[in-house]
Amino acid sequence: MVTDPFRCIMTLDSPSPIPSAQRIPPPTGGIFRRAAERAREYAELVKFEHTVFALPFALAAMLLAAAPGRWPSALTLTWVLLAMAGGRTFAMAANRLIDAQFDAQNPRTSDRAIPAGRVARWEAFALIGASLLAFLIAVWQLPEICQRLAPLALLILAGYSYMKRISSAAHLVLGLALGASAIGGWLAVSGEWSWLALTFGAAVTFWVAGFDIIYACLDEAFDRRVGLHSLPAWLGAATALKLSATFHGLSLALMAAFAALYPHTGAAFWAAIALMGALLAYQHRLVGPGRLERVNEAFFVVNGRISAAIFLAVLLDKLGLAR
Repeated sequence: MVTDPFRCIMTLDSPSPIPSAQRIPPPTGGIFRRAAERAREYAELVKFEHTVFALPFALAAMLLAAAPGRWPSALTLTWVLLAMAGGRTFAMAANRLIDAQFDAQNPRTSDRAIPAGRVARWEAFALIGASLLAFLIAVWQLPEICQRLAPLALLILAGYSYMKRISSAAHLVLGLALGASAIGGWLAVSGEWSWLALTFGAAVTFWVAGFDIIYACLDEAFDRRVGLHSLPAWLGAATALKLSATFHGLSLALMAAFAALYPHTGAAFWAAIALMGALLAYQHRLVGPGRLERVNEAFFVVNGRISAAIFLAVLLDKLGLAR
């Protein structure tokens, strides 16, 4: 199982197959070209494009937490964006570093930046340190409840990388990492705990866990061979995909429960939930046991549309409330 944010295994009893830093190609061209090349490598390392999964839900939660007719301040938005960028980069870079030796042995992941020798270990460590600092600086500009929950957030972000060694519940831990970002966006605006925020975050958690199970089917045989914990490796793809569909049904139910409980739900949000249900159903028609050639479409395209639809619906409803 490997997903957007991260995988979690490191072999401890065999020599590292990872190329040394000497294999990193020497810089060529001007300083700006070299800087651009490094930036592209770092963006690939942390899969920057996968921000489409978590960020729209965090922004939607910020809008939902604001009182009717009011908007989150530009300063709050800035700090939330920095906290999300820092937290996600910290988690992804740490995961890639922890997983590098194992990724080098998996034909599907051997071309990732660290095992392929395009990014050195010291660069990954530096990226981890810089992103952690950015996260902490940003969080300490947000309400006190965000500061108190920061250690828990970091534990979840870092802990995912080790979960697959001990439990197939790693899918849910990954979901919790993205669900927590939505809850964090809500708390950054409201400054106080809310069961509505928890319901919204739980819907995100089961949505992510569901599509993570689908993606993990790509590594079913590999995980089982080396003793890694994932639901496809444990239960087989057919049963795991049924559980994925169950998680997605639960996510849809939680999103509907949130819409029913939230006092300012508009028509656009209900329409987005209906679209979410249709897209989830389509996602499960794309893949199945022995039919994994369209996993990337199911993983990235469909889920990217779901997150975008929810955010746009919340924004449209908010614009209607603000008039």
